Amino acid sequence: MLDFFQWFETKIDKRRPWLILGKGPSFSKRAQFDLSGYYTLSLNHAVREQPVTVAHMIDYDVVDACGEAILNNAQTLVLPWIPHINNRPGRQNLEELAHNHSILGTLNKQGRLLWYNHSRARKVHGNSPVVRVKFFSAVGAINLLVGAGVRQIRSLGLDGGATYSNEFDDLKDKTLLANRRTSFDRQFEEIARTIMITRVDYAPLDIASPIRVYVGSTEAQMLSVKVLEFSILKHASMSVEIFPLHLSKVSIPEPNDLKNRPHTPFSFQRFLIPALAEYRGRAIYLDSDMQLFKDIRSLWTWPLEGADLLAARETDANNRRPQFSVVLLDCSSLNWDIHEIVDTLNQGGLSYEQLVYEMSVAKNIHFDLDPTWNSLERYCDGETALLHFTDMNTQPWVSRENSLGYLWLRYLFEAIDSGFISKELVRQHVIQGYVRPSLLYQVEHHIDDSFLLPKEARLLDRDFVAPYRFIRKHEGSPWLHPAKLLRAAARHYYHKSPALWLHRRFQDWLSR
Repeated sequence: MLDFFQWFETKIDKRRPWLILGKGPSFSKRAQFDLSGYYTLSLNHAVREQPVTVAHMIDYDVVDACGEAILNNAQTLVLPWIPHINNRPGRQNLEELAHNHSILGTLNKQGRLLWYNHSRARKVHGNSPVVRVKFFSAVGAINLLVGAGVRQIRSLGLDGGATYSNEFDDLKDKTLLANRRTSFDRQFEEIARTIMITRVDYAPLDIASPIRVYVGSTEAQMLSVKVLEFSILKHASMSVEIFPLHLSKVSIPEPNDLKNRPHTPFSFQRFLIPALAEYRGRAIYLDSDMQLFKDIRSLWTWPLEGADLLAARETDANNRRPQFSVVLLDCSSLNWDIHEIVDTLNQGGLSYEQLVYEMSVAKNIHFDLDPTWNSLERYCDGETALLHFTDMNTQPWVSRENSLGYLWLRYLFEAIDSGFISKELVRQHVIQGYVRPSLLYQVEHHIDDSFLLPKEARLLDRDFVAPYRFIRKHEGSPWLHPAKLLRAAARHYYHKSPALWLHRRFQDWLSR
């Protein structure tokens, strides 16, 4: 009996992409696509409906339910060396089970039965790699392919939610979320983890990919850009390309009239996006002073409903101007040319207000995006999708006086710990005057709440002047109330307390 990786090395062309087929609603779309260019891998009962290269199952029970379909539709069957029984790791290995099971025995004799070690087994068999399995079989399947060297994976039927495709109506009362999860959404956090670590090109076959994110930026903002990028990738359940717009090297002409000149170095950068995207498909624009807490796939797939451009449907309670800092663009319907736009400004056919605050160069604007996707200086755990540090004078990398700065610092620490961002980048940004000197102290001492910095750290900032000092102050509110100090201290000590450790262990136990 071969392990999966031995079989893969001898039988598979690594250059060819793979398609994973699950039981979710998008499984029914497979007839809309030419699948001939893919190796195919089915999850559990999906093999009943589709011939595949590999049928993947973690539970031994599924072999009983799909026996004849496996023999007829699958070139090979792969299971863990210790398969699960009723959603729990079993005790018998695959070789032992094959002796007493006619389907497994037949497949084994024909050289069509494969195995692998998975992370929930009590023992590792042989020298074969251990494949991470968590929550659902899709996670194991993706990690199995990535571990074998696959670089491009697509899927149909891995949709999240809590429903099956109609082809599997007979299973809805039998196997649907039988592992006691409330939704298939939980698998996306593990898929995001795999994409981020391995950079595999993964996306659903029925969603345009990769997600294209363009970020308004300058070189002085690259640390905040990298934290934004980390926050996007941490939660993204499909591949994302992130492009800082100042790296485009496109020369943006300066308007003749002072009143029409950009208020920030990146005010006009968003108008470059359709051309950079070759006037094709969708694109997302974000400012660099942001942090994500949810899957950007939700933003990417938001229905355009005929709009050229989508923005958040309301502003915050401080009566600020409409925000075009989080924007979903239909590049195919936006024929923007930055030189033509500036020419129109120069000729008086357009004002700065109309261009930047009304986005009047778009024909059809809808304010349909949920406001949680542009939460201005506000954060609600579990609800906020995107936090916007819009008040430049209190942004966490230039100021210690942001009551939500600890959220940004925690992601910075996580990015450094994972190797995504280097401490040297922070050090160089301090030297160049891009970020406050006390930020490096926080990184070196792992203090996530700036308000808790000792005097020696605060003194480091006495001569620091933020790069954006020429921009007028916004409505940002530094800590002025003793209650904020108490909350900061409580967050700090809870974050390091046994209570948090126990809470996380309990959550891990629930997720098994």
